[in-house]
Amino acid sequence: MMAVYELIKREEEVEVEHIMMEDLNKKIVNMEEGYTDQSGKVNAVVGDNKNIKSNLIVISNGKEDVSASSKSRLVSLDVFRGLTVALMILVDDVGGLIPAINHSPWNGVTLADFVMPFFLFIVGVALGLTYKRLPCRIAASRMAVLRSLKLLVLGLLLQGGYFHGINDLTFGVNMERLRWLGVLQRIAIAYLVAALCEIWLKGGDAVKSELSLLKKYRFQWVVAILLTITHMALLYGLYVPDWEYQIPSQGASVPTRTLTVKCGVRGDTGPACNAVGMIDRTILGLQHLYQRPIYSRTMQCSIKSPNYGPLPHDAPSWCQAPFEPEGILSSIMAIVSCMIGLHYGHVIVHFKDHKNRILHWMIPAFCLVLMGFILDFSGMHFNKALYSSSYTCLTAGAAGILFTGLYVLVDVFGYRRPTIVLEWMGMHALMIYVLAACNLLPIFLQGFYWKKPGNNILTLLGIGHAA
Repeated sequence: MMAVYELIKREEEVEVEHIMMEDLNKKIVNMEEGYTDQSGKVNAVVGDNKNIKSNLIVISNGKEDVSASSKSRLVSLDVFRGLTVALMILVDDVGGLIPAINHSPWNGVTLADFVMPFFLFIVGVALGLTYKRLPCRIAASRMAVLRSLKLLVLGLLLQGGYFHGINDLTFGVNMERLRWLGVLQRIAIAYLVAALCEIWLKGGDAVKSELSLLKKYRFQWVVAILLTITHMALLYGLYVPDWEYQIPSQGASVPTRTLTVKCGVRGDTGPACNAVGMIDRTILGLQHLYQRPIYSRTMQCSIKSPNYGPLPHDAPSWCQAPFEPEGILSSIMAIVSCMIGLHYGHVIVHFKDHKNRILHWMIPAFCLVLMGFILDFSGMHFNKALYSSSYTCLTAGAAGILFTGLYVLVDVFGYRRPTIVLEWMGMHALMIYVLAACNLLPIFLQGFYWKKPGNNILTLLGIGHAA
């Protein structure tokens, strides 16, 4: 999920270098993250410009001000990203043992359901800093498209079915069953739309207050509102007819079964007859969707609910049907999550005082949380699979509150030592995601065995099983 940040990381670093060299001529060490040279006069700069981020030293009035990488970055954003990485690893590895933190089978939210919106929020914040200055909009747009394509290809490779996971040393995927969408693909879509909005839909108004901030980025908010209206109109307005799917045969003794799901409804938000699933089945095809649906952990579909388990004797026909949790319609609201994070990045750019930033973050965050609960109580339930409006508001508001808290802890009061591990994880998010969350490290280790594949280091550690 963190891959977007790594893909735009170099662009952010170049932007920081440009800003720092420009602002040194204005007696400012680094305005991007709100740090200024309070001593007034810059007498000398010691360091190689090629490595300005790590060893720039400003000597003012006989004293040294070290503008290291810690001041050229918003440290709390790295910590937030690292915390979300740790949360992702926790729910992936422990969620099956502790259902309370695993993804909700359908309606409701758990700890795991905050991971994706947190990453989308973080991407938005980073974009606000990345595109603070735009020498050429066309070139910036071209780079945004290129980075999105890279992320899409990476997502197809890691999540499309090419790697078969632990206990299976084979690889390769039947193109007829390639999973087109996934976590990285969703982030790529949100990143691209938010980046293009930031590049092209930005006014020239001076920002002196919250009202002027909204005015400057008013067209971006229009896009976010239109996306929300579109999502709700399709979710509650599309007619979902009856549909069917096949359960592949498992050997010659068990023939392929065709099951019919009775719908014929409009505005249903249950697992079987929602518009999100219908759109994905129609456009992508059943064979290209995620084959282990989250709703198979509901009470209707599992005797061990909220865990996966055998089907009850009276299980409905839709329990084994594929469903894409990162589908087309639900990704519309994922874009909105990213654009809310973009607003928080705008606050960093235009407000340098800590109190102003905290105020402009906390008010909308609490309003979003309140709106989320109001929508949930009114019948638009929290639902990650559908990416409901209530879910969007709740998770974006929670992200804003948590980010503000980390900003106060790390960037205002300077308590970096307790969060140094999370900061490191946030700065190396893509590597951790690929190796840990996508199981590439376990698969790699499993490839080295003694005499037979079952004798490997993972089996020794109790991971997987002997072949």
